[in-house]
Amino acid sequence: MTSQPVRVVAALLVASVPVARLAAQSGTAPLTTFAYDRAAPLELTDSLLRIEGGIAVHAISFASPKGGRATGLLFVPSGSGPFAGVVVQHGAPGRIDSTLVELLHRSIMPTALAVARAGAVAIALDAPWARRLVPPVTFTEADSAFQVQLIVDLQRAVDVLVARPDVDSARLGYVGRSYGGAQGALFAGVERRLKAFVLQVGDGGLVSHFQGPDGRGDPPPGVPADRWRRWLAAMSPIEPIRFVGRAAPAKLLLQSGRTDPVVPPELARQLHEAASDPKTVMWYDAGHGLNSEAADDMVAFLRRQIGLSPP
Repeated sequence: MTSQPVRVVAALLVASVPVARLAAQSGTAPLTTFAYDRAAPLELTDSLLRIEGGIAVHAISFASPKGGRATGLLFVPSGSGPFAGVVVQHGAPGRIDSTLVELLHRSIMPTALAVARAGAVAIALDAPWARRLVPPVTFTEADSAFQVQLIVDLQRAVDVLVARPDVDSARLGYVGRSYGGAQGALFAGVERRLKAFVLQVGDGGLVSHFQGPDGRGDPPPGVPADRWRRWLAAMSPIEPIRFVGRAAPAKLLLQSGRTDPVVPPELARQLHEAASDPKTVMWYDAGHGLNSEAADDMVAFLRRQIGLSPP
């Protein structure tokens, strides 16, 4: 049975020392780090791939303000709308494949289809590292550039949604899983047009993930100490846990698994604590993949916050 929502209370859930230690390492990047020209042409391409269970699935791409083209899929319910709009983001490693084949098990496509069937136009992007077919973490400064580009591309994905006549720009949300959940915490602190964010099995970001709950993790095997220090210096200012406190007035749903081996409860709780109110935290007797109850709770949350209604 699904756990009841719990309000995060720092004194009950986790001490704030690890988060404070992270904040002391380096200054948070200014929001201008993620700025772009919203008036620039999208240069959108859109090709219908197939109809799946009444949902039209399109391959899309648009010009990324940080170079190259962002690629992904668009999921459109039947009918004329107006629909809510939802940005969804996959985990790591993972990508959205234009042939609709789930190349890796963490693809967000099932979530995007569920959101579209519930009555929203959903847009799912490949992360910059995924579309370049490189590892999600290289422990070089390139990781910082990829993360900044992802947040800018996600903002452009919102631009794609609001440009559509069948999308109500006042009813926008986000769903991210694992890596997409962590990056959603950063996105929530940057993007002000969305009303609801669902962060599934997310932690505080890549620095938090590799340093561990106490913030004292050693360099991963094969990563020299000086390279590790440079990577921390590049990544710490854009660590998502530093931005999720700016999400308000957007509402947050944070979903975590009690037996998650990838994002253990200690790391999940640090993100929960840092998140701004209004927020709802839900725990499940599940691992990193969560379960069907979590999926139902995600749809129910979006229905309440942005008015999903099946076509």
